[in-house]
Amino acid sequence: MPDTILAYDLGTGGNKASLYDAAGRCLNSVFVPYDTHYPQAGWHEQRPEAWWDSVVSSTRQVLGRAEPASVRCIAISGHSLGCVPFDAGGKLLRDATPIWSDKRADAQAARFFEKADPQRWYRQTGNGFPAAHYTAFKVMWYRDHEPDMFRRIGKIVGTKDYINYRLTGHIATDPSYASGSGVYDLLAWDYSDELLAAADLPRSLFPEIVPSTGILGTLLPEAAAALGLPADVPVACGGVDNSCMALGAGNIAEGRAYASLGSSMWIAVSSAKPLLDVASKPYVFTHVIPGMFTSAVAIFSGGTSLRWVRDHLCVHLAAEAEAAGEDPYDAMTRLAAKSPPGARKLLFNPSLAGGSSLEASPNIRGALMGLDLGHNLADVIRAALEGIALNLRLVLDALRALGEVGGEMMVVGGASRSELWRQILADALEVDVVKTHVGQEAGALGAAAVGAVACGLWDDFARIAEVHQVEGVAQPNPENVGAYRQLLPIFRQAARDQAALGDLLAALPVF
Repeated sequence: MPDTILAYDLGTGGNKASLYDAAGRCLNSVFVPYDTHYPQAGWHEQRPEAWWDSVVSSTRQVLGRAEPASVRCIAISGHSLGCVPFDAGGKLLRDATPIWSDKRADAQAARFFEKADPQRWYRQTGNGFPAAHYTAFKVMWYRDHEPDMFRRIGKIVGTKDYINYRLTGHIATDPSYASGSGVYDLLAWDYSDELLAAADLPRSLFPEIVPSTGILGTLLPEAAAALGLPADVPVACGGVDNSCMALGAGNIAEGRAYASLGSSMWIAVSSAKPLLDVASKPYVFTHVIPGMFTSAVAIFSGGTSLRWVRDHLCVHLAAEAEAAGEDPYDAMTRLAAKSPPGARKLLFNPSLAGGSSLEASPNIRGALMGLDLGHNLADVIRAALEGIALNLRLVLDALRALGEVGGEMMVVGGASRSELWRQILADALEVDVVKTHVGQEAGALGAAAVGAVACGLWDDFARIAEVHQVEGVAQPNPENVGAYRQLLPIFRQAARDQAALGDLLAALPVF
């Protein structure tokens, strides 16, 4: 009976259960969604019980005809910055808990920074998102707004750590997830007493930290029965989604980089030292690989900006494509290919969701610039693709200024399947852009690799390189590179101008 690894990719939209063989091949995968609730402005909550129900349902489906006894290990990749409160007996204290995007704790973060210098905090933690998103500030919010519940808290855990507790009865986390707590010192590889004191939170609230490959225990009898698995299956601690995705994308050595091309987009680099900069604020997580970090800079609306173009400027094109059974994005990129590199001097800024830490202001908004009567829809679509690529070039330049970045970049995520877009990225970023069969499965593969090392099926993470089957490599076209080099400083200046205009617009009264 061949050995298998059961990997969970516990994402914002649902859980994906995947069954991998010892060679890292995905044998089956099942996704079961769950809801996010928005009870007030800025509140983004999910029910931990819904995570568990999704894990149970997806597990039973993914096993299918597979032999449950073949499962050698379970490992989880979980979405970050979770804040799940347990009492001392392990009872869940809140039916719905804040997820990573929840930003209710602005006042708590402001109070924290009356005691702690924000730049020093960033340099210690690498926490480059707006501070209110991080776990410690959400815990402070509990203390301020739900004091009775807060007094009963024994431990605060994250998303995947809640599932691990349901599986094994053991409360723990790993360095990668702990590094998103808001009170973790990257270089000390531990919680910071200084930051805990500034937050006025006891260290005892936060779970012990064990390696990502550490075995927490075997399945509890009730968990085994719910999943349809033997009770002797070991469970690895797993890792945060950012770090598992980095591992799944092959970021296992100094300077390895990948680009995630989804609704939001980012470039992440793995290194032995965190890449920190108070201006561009890369967000840094401890890697699931011991002794390494993964540092990333994002743009908030890559795929969502292109979706806006699809939904508002390409309505007829999209309808025709769907009627013909074709993906509208394929029709859009086919039309965009008729426009030359540079889209005949049409520029698109993709900041439709506002600015990330890379931008001069969070108030920046998107724009089409240089539009004239000679432009057509093909130019608009190409300009959108190029604008996202040029914005990612600014991301890459920010990371290159901080450390080594290799000349090859793997792309993962839904948009990576577009050959035209991969070529535009290669030309704009001036790197070889590599697509493998992994695609959107990088997080699940990373979790499976953690499980494979944890149970001894793999000696180390180097095996990940053998898993990837290259499907295409886009190399920079010198002629196109020249065009984008000329556009890049104009795009950078336009972004600064758009940020200034955004501030002026934000100051206007609502009308």
